[in-house]
Amino acid sequence: MAFQCQRDCYMKEFITSVVSCCPAELKQEVNGKKETLKGFNVILQDTVLFPEGGGQPDDRGLIGEVPVLRVTRQGSDAVHFVSSPLEVGQEVRVKVDWERRFDHMQQHSGQHLITALADTMFGYKTTSWDLGRQRSTIELDTPSVKAAQLQELEEAVNEKIRSHVPVHVQLLSLDDPAVEKVRSRGLPDDHAGPIRIIDIEGVDANMCCGTHVANLSHLQVIKLLGTEKGKKNKINLIFLAGNRVLKYAEKSYSTERSLVSLLKTGPDEHVQAVDKLQKSVKLLQKTNLSLLRDMAVLIAQNFKNNPERGNVFSLHKKEGDNEFMNIIANEINTEETLVFLTVGEEKGPGLFLLAGPSGPVAELGPRISEILQGKGAGKNGRFQGKANSLARREEAEALLRQHHSSQEA
Repeated sequence: MAFQCQRDCYMKEFITSVVSCCPAELKQEVNGKKETLKGFNVILQDTVLFPEGGGQPDDRGLIGEVPVLRVTRQGSDAVHFVSSPLEVGQEVRVKVDWERRFDHMQQHSGQHLITALADTMFGYKTTSWDLGRQRSTIELDTPSVKAAQLQELEEAVNEKIRSHVPVHVQLLSLDDPAVEKVRSRGLPDDHAGPIRIIDIEGVDANMCCGTHVANLSHLQVIKLLGTEKGKKNKINLIFLAGNRVLKYAEKSYSTERSLVSLLKTGPDEHVQAVDKLQKSVKLLQKTNLSLLRDMAVLIAQNFKNNPERGNVFSLHKKEGDNEFMNIIANEINTEETLVFLTVGEEKGPGLFLLAGPSGPVAELGPRISEILQGKGAGKNGRFQGKANSLARREEAEALLRQHHSSQEA
């Protein structure tokens, strides 16, 4: 069965009726967390909202004033998940989120065009594709694509767009001999009804259930961004079509203007300017590390030269790393002194090191780690790790001094 969205991909609103409405749940991921929404699965007499399929994501839209959060296909039905119930038999107006729909049409038709020309020009077969939120990829059955081939392919697809090539939808019966001549990666197991063919006139005929433009000129433009290594000796071709190219150009220009302001150079000199900055940063980091090492030695020597130094040494520095702390511990005689060192933000995350006699360190190390909400490990008189919060550092230090006092008593 073909839905109204497949018969007329440009229809934005449609009057239909509710066939069924049943309680349901929708599992989705929001900001990396899995959530389960309670709602209703609604089946309509027909729909302009495309259910996901053929590599194309589903549409969004409204049934009346109720937002549609997901559309899936179950056999010959499109199932709409909504948060509020709808009365069976009532007449409803269905509206599609046109910006999302037209974007999917541009990317999907763009994929068909690129796939067809990559095959005819270079013999590179498409094995899969992904319509992403920001960019789309086509998996080609080849280990590499040369830069010259990529440029030639981009020029060819955009020439077809400028030629205003029509795109037709054909419905064929499964036993029609013409079905054998079209590209296909197979039909779903639960497919029913006629076979839907997307025919880019004189370019490609492909079995597909998705929504497509009526003419290649509606793609506006296609930009091939490049390739990435895929799986099993294949290549992923990255592309943008239509409005995504315009948005990409707008974002790139905005970034360029920001870099001009930050780097105080023209766009053609940005790479050189950033390279120069990186080299300067590396030199400064090297100099800073050397100064920290010298500071660590001086801190340790200053403690050792203090006649009233005691047997507990505690220090916190905002700047530093594990090497900085270990240099201090190495310079101080930890067989007699308990050394507690931390680096990082005073009330934020950081690193810690406890060094001293093996017995006290083994006993106190895990307790210090717990106070600092961190994780650590150690042996041979050293216990160090990462702290999630140094806010209770004073409490940890008090614990060490209390333990030392109890040992002297």
